[in-house]
Amino acid sequence: MQRLLSSLFLCLALPVGAQEFTTYKGHGGPVMGLVVTDDGTLASASFDNSVGLWDGVEPLWLEGHDAAVTTVEPFQPGILLSGGDDFALWLWEGNTGHLLGKHKGKIQDIATAMAPDGPTIATASWDGSIGVWNVGKVDDDGSWTAVRRDLLGHDAGVNAVAFSEDGTRIYSASSDGTVRVWATDGVPRVLASNGFAVNEIVVNEPQGWLAYGAVDGVTRVIDVETGEQIADFTLDRRPILSMEHHVPTGQLAIGDGEGHIMMVDTNEWRITRDFRAMRQGPVWALAFSTDGTVIHAGGIDDVIYAWPVALLDTYDPAGGDTRSFLRDAETMSNGERQFMRKCSICHSLENGPSRKAGPTLHGVFGRKAGVVPGYRYSPTLDGSDIVWDDTTIDALFDEGPDHYIPGSKMPMQVIAAPQDRADLIAYLRTATKEERQ
Repeated sequence: MQRLLSSLFLCLALPVGAQEFTTYKGHGGPVMGLVVTDDGTLASASFDNSVGLWDGVEPLWLEGHDAAVTTVEPFQPGILLSGGDDFALWLWEGNTGHLLGKHKGKIQDIATAMAPDGPTIATASWDGSIGVWNVGKVDDDGSWTAVRRDLLGHDAGVNAVAFSEDGTRIYSASSDGTVRVWATDGVPRVLASNGFAVNEIVVNEPQGWLAYGAVDGVTRVIDVETGEQIADFTLDRRPILSMEHHVPTGQLAIGDGEGHIMMVDTNEWRITRDFRAMRQGPVWALAFSTDGTVIHAGGIDDVIYAWPVALLDTYDPAGGDTRSFLRDAETMSNGERQFMRKCSICHSLENGPSRKAGPTLHGVFGRKAGVVPGYRYSPTLDGSDIVWDDTTIDALFDEGPDHYIPGSKMPMQVIAAPQDRADLIAYLRTATKEERQ
């Protein structure tokens, strides 16, 4: 129970700087990315395939991605960018989406700059490349054009990107354990070699530093030119999953896989707060309010949390009961356990609409694939002849969705043991009955 203002759980945004604990509820899956725009609007990226805009009575949902949305970033006033597990980069004008293009792997991070040749976007992809996109709007029909070139040199997926102050250089972090800086000619220079994957970077060129966080928990600050260490905030917690810098106040927020948010004063290079934010962890996303008085966080819950920075140490960890897929295996039958671990993050068993990434399984037996009202299916399942029954569900998990229904949104899930598949089907037979309420 929260020790301060414990009964206050709001569903919508409070004015910037409001000194209250706040929750934003509505997503149907874990929250993977957060950003606060210059006008104070909170935008969120979620496993439920959507971007949420939290600036009104109800959140505005931006729908276009075919898989989890991992990152969201402002581009120009009133315009957002998003990237996801579907490899796609989307541009959003209000609630109108424009698909700019695709990588050959998931997009993990987006950065923007006003470069010498115009507005420029950088994307970090798990295909090992950094996409550099020059974009422009075609005034006569309202569409957008995008020309991309790729920077190649990392030996593994790229996890994070950031532009230099003038937009002429790009900094990157990769699962190959390196932090690199790329000149305009596309030739990289290694600034740091960590040995383990580097997940996050924050760059402040005017003050001459770059901070990075890695899978092994390493949290270091180095000189942006020489790579020499300035400070080390490594603690016995891993991995580092999120970083956010509020330039005017000099605050650096760092989130890890164990649910903590560490606050660092970048003017004095000291830890000011070390807060257990999430009861379950991890902290996948962080965003400061425009004035730096509030820190927002997203993780494995379907909820975005926001705390007043000045009062962080007065709160207990946020989050409710253990997520269904994290429940103790001993409390469930084998069939339920298979569902919770393989299906529950994407599918509801309840009747009616759901914001989860997949359609509800309520009444699934005897139902044709691709017919749940209100769910946006991939073309593969529109008009499919598949009817869900014991045989087809068994085949789905025996072969895997990528083979049984190639081209669908469903991620690869294989249940190898025949008895496990049989137990799952038996559980679904009961749990998805039409009389279930």
